[in-house]
Amino acid sequence: MAYSGELGNGQRIYLSNQGDQTTITLVSAGIGQQQQASSTFQTGAWVAPPVILRTPQGVEVRLQTAMGERYVVIQGDRMSVSASAFTGGTVETLPLQPLQATESVGMTPMEPMPPLKMSPLKMGNMQMSMNPMEMQMGNMEIKMGSPIPPVTTARVVPQFCSQCGTGVKPSDRFCSHCGHELGT
Repeated sequence: MAYSGELGNGQRIYLSNQGDQTTITLVSAGIGQQQQASSTFQTGAWVAPPVILRTPQGVEVRLQTAMGERYVVIQGDRMSVSASAFTGGTVETLPLQPLQATESVGMTPMEPMPPLKMSPLKMGNMQMSMNPMEMQMGNMEIKMGSPIPPVTTARVVPQFCSQCGTGVKPSDRFCSHCGHELGT
């Protein structure tokens, strides 16, 4: 059988017994965060439901087992087995509820985050967008996932022969006046 109860300050306790093992799970929940810590102790099989007590030192779990009475002391998120029960000061019994077999012990998983939807970010002459990943700065543009265009070297053909100054056509490889090779 498994039980759960509220300890206060956003902390919840879950207790379960499987054979000789007792598992205690503490779940702390606050704004925007959840924490969970579990410990398993060799206690023996339970012969009665557990009892939770708030003491000046923290919380005490009292277990009646086939191996005798067992005590687990909880201070903050720390748990330890004690040889004896708390005996001094005021104690408050905290209510426990039995859990159904279908109820889960501990935290429920978080829903996956939806994809971020961002408008393009602009700063001066720089612009970035996330889907698809692109960045532009001045006349330079970078895109993720797009192939890099091949680098081609174009032959620069002069309008005039560098040797003699005679006018030439872009299709000419040699100067028709002096025979000088163009573009070198």
